[in-house]
Parts: sequence; structure tokens; C-alpha cells
Amino acid sequence: MSAARRSSSFVTTRRATASWAFPLIAVAAFGGVAAALVSQHVYGMDPCAWCVLQRLIFVAIGAFALLGLAWRQVAVGRVAGAAVLLLALAGIASALWQHIVASKSASCNLTLADRIVSGSGIDQLLPSVFEARASCADAAVSLFGVSYALWAAALFALCAVAAFRAFRTAC
Repeated sequence: MSAARRSSSFVTTRRATASWAFPLIAVAAFGGVAAALVSQHVYGMDPCAWCVLQRLIFVAIGAFALLGLAWRQVAVGRVAGAAVLLLALAGIASALWQHIVASKSASCNLTLADRIVSGSGIDQLLPSVFEARASCADAAVSLFGVSYALWAAALFALCAVAAFRAFRTAC
């Protein structure tokens, strides 16, 4: 295959991956936050600090996905894909920590999640979205017998796989 044809094939592959990866990531990330807000405001499931941290990570993932979607340059695709991948891995870690450790503790005060959220000031800026209102033990609820934290981990994993694909294609 000639160099020009390989280059053309690469550009086509990059566009095809970006055409599904970044929109999928954005919908998954913002959809996760929307589901959390419905759970909170419609069904009265107040979030703990770990829940709020995961919302913040999902918003950042969605923002980087939109960046990767808006600018179709290879360098931006790499940066956006890498950022989403790293954030998704952090999200998986926080969701697993919430499920395994935090959900068994009575308080989330002064935990890493609490310090990140309160340190960012986002809880004061948008309290209806980012204010922790429950203890970790009280926020440990499930949907269809599966912990919300594990649902979040699965959604982060989906974002990570799509981001890895977008990053690899952009390289």
C-alpha cells in the first residue's frame, strides 16, 4: 500500500473513530450525571462526597469528549482521548473505593473525595448538583440489585474503552 493511501486510510479511520467514540463518551458521561440528578431530585437519593466526586469526573470526561468531537485534529484527539482515559481510570478507582470502603463508613468528612470537592469550590457554586448531602453509608443504594457505585464503575469503564480506541486511532 502506498504512503499516500495509508495516510488517507489513517485519516478516514481517525474520523470514523471520532465519529462514534467521542459522542458515545459524551452521552455516557452526561447521561450518568443526569441519572444521578434524577435519582437525587426525583427519588430523594442524596449523594455522598464520593458520589459528587464521580459526578465531577463525569462532567470533566464529557467536556474532554466534546473537545475531541469539536476539533477533529489528530493532536486534539490524542489529548482528549488521553484525558478521558485517565479521568475514566480515576473514576473507576473512586467508584470501587466507594463500593468497597466508603460505603461501610458512617462519614465521608475529610476523605479525599470531600477534600477535592470542597477544595474545588464547585459544591458552593452549584450546590444542587455538587453538594454532598448524605453520609457514605446512607448513600449506598442499589439499582436492580447492583450498587450505584458499580454502575458508575461500569460507565467509567465504557468511557475508558472508547477513549482508548480514540487515543489509539489518533496516534
